[in-house]
Amino acid sequence: MHGYLAITRPVNSVVAGLAGVLGYLIATGTVRPEAAFLIGIIALVTAAGNTINDYCDAEIDAVNRPDRPVPSGAVSRRGALVYAALLFTGGVVLAFFTNVLCLGIAVFNSVLLVLYAVRLKGTPFLGNLAVAYLSSSIFLFGGALAGPAGLAANLPVAGVTLLAMLAREVLKDAEDVEGDRAGGARTLPMILGVPRSVGLALGFALAAAVLSMLPVFRWWGLPYLLAIGALNLLVFVRSAGVRECATPACVRDSRVTSTLKKGMFLSLLVFTAAAVIY
Repeated sequence: MHGYLAITRPVNSVVAGLAGVLGYLIATGTVRPEAAFLIGIIALVTAAGNTINDYCDAEIDAVNRPDRPVPSGAVSRRGALVYAALLFTGGVVLAFFTNVLCLGIAVFNSVLLVLYAVRLKGTPFLGNLAVAYLSSSIFLFGGALAGPAGLAANLPVAGVTLLAMLAREVLKDAEDVEGDRAGGARTLPMILGVPRSVGLALGFALAAAVLSMLPVFRWWGLPYLLAIGALNLLVFVRSAGVRECATPACVRDSRVTSTLKKGMFLSLLVFTAAAVIY
């Protein structure tokens, strides 16, 4: 049973579920008991995505990560496939107890997770876009539990998350060019080169910062602008060094992906605090 638990990345799956509740809080300013459904649905679908990903990567992991459940023999490939199907089914069935919007997102994300594992992961930029959408959709899902108005309220938050995640995903690929080339992968930085990819990623990050300051949030006002503006400035100052990078090692040394990750976390705290106070 340890292998079947480990293959789901349980901590990541539960944290994703809790982020869905955070999305509901951002959309409504409060949390109701029915929001507990979000944890189960998102955790199950996320766990299923992790499992199907390991199923598809079994041969690669046999070389790079032989300790993972499938290559180590803790979970058979067929067992992983059946387990993923059961987890996807469990998440979608649980979504039937919410509303049509949540059910639609749960089904769409389940299909996308399978497509990502099977094909999109190896497709330049489309794989990055899929990961960015899946991350941002957690907030759409949380808002959708409150109905169309909740979904609409979280569109700006999801947009900021999508753009910031796109920036981080492209920069992560820029960090890993050597390893990806050795593994036979084909990523955007391998096509455009590291300097252009860094420029594109910073463009996505700038777009996320601009969107975060537009009057599209229901809590938009001077206190919010001061908080989010200071955070945006701090992130860009800390990330400034990556602009001159032309090699993967330079991107890694800049620690820009870590800075963006911390910036996204802090921005969610700002969104949540502003939503509750408003």
